Amino acid sequence: MNFIRKAFALFLRVSITVVLLIFLFRQVNVHSLLSVIKRSDKLILLGALFIFSFNYFLCFWRWKMLLKAVEINLPHKRIVTSFAGSVFFNVFLPSTIGGDLVRSVDLAAHTKRPAEVVATVLLDRLSGYVGLVIVTLLALFFGWRFVQDSGVLWAVAIIAGILCVVLLVLFNSFFFSRINKLLHSPNAGRVRELFTNLHKEIHFFKHHKSIIVKNLTLSLLIQIVAPITNYVIAQALGINIHIAYFFVFLPIIGAITLLPISIGGLGLRDASTIYFFSKAAVSKDLSFAMSLIGFFFLLVYAAIGGLIYVLTVHHRRV
Repeated sequence: MNFIRKAFALFLRVSITVVLLIFLFRQVNVHSLLSVIKRSDKLILLGALFIFSFNYFLCFWRWKMLLKAVEINLPHKRIVTSFAGSVFFNVFLPSTIGGDLVRSVDLAAHTKRPAEVVATVLLDRLSGYVGLVIVTLLALFFGWRFVQDSGVLWAVAIIAGILCVVLLVLFNSFFFSRINKLLHSPNAGRVRELFTNLHKEIHFFKHHKSIIVKNLTLSLLIQIVAPITNYVIAQALGINIHIAYFFVFLPIIGAITLLPISIGGLGLRDASTIYFFSKAAVSKDLSFAMSLIGFFFLLVYAAIGGLIYVLTVHHRRV
């Protein structure tokens, strides 16, 4: 029964991804889209790819810092292989966080310390989301004169509101106890135990402020690099709009792709890119082309990550 449920969920996500892509391709002129990509400045795109790669280095360093903080001291190569696997599976599993499960399971099995490993992965993702919200709020504050759209304002408010709720549940004793009481049902034994253990491990970092500050600093850099990468892609395509749009729209688009309703965020990312950049008077063809090139960058590094992960299978088993 459990297998059937998982198979149906996967089928549903694949179906949603396909439907979204079919809908999007019908909204644009395919010949025009291909022409836009062909005419792009390849040298500038190469520069964008280089900037994009910097984000993976920062993400890896951020996670390694958390692992070291909980005294999971592994060889550099071993962490790289788990991280490479997560980069690969992020593209092919539901939403853009499917790879988090892979690196959690991989290192948990290796270290026999699942609670600590899962806590570092969760905190790694959480700090990234905090950085995303901070960059979005700052960009909206300084770039509101360019955007001035109530829909964007509501999107930012929802993203910030979700973060506040998550932080309260994880770090506030009052809210944690209330959620914990809700899990005291006969069928919530394992879930309650996992939730309690995670809260304990995450609470450990509350007393290590220097680690949190360094982690958030890296998260802010990561969230700054992403809009810059897309701005450079836009320049290669001949899209000439103010960079403030990218700092406001890209974090919102990134938050939307976290929804586990499509494969690797494909379709969701493209639809939201077209929607938000239409507010900056960017045509559907250009917005879609920008999104597809960004996804191609993801595929390049996913392929590299998958190759590393496959070639180290025997080493990991040993």
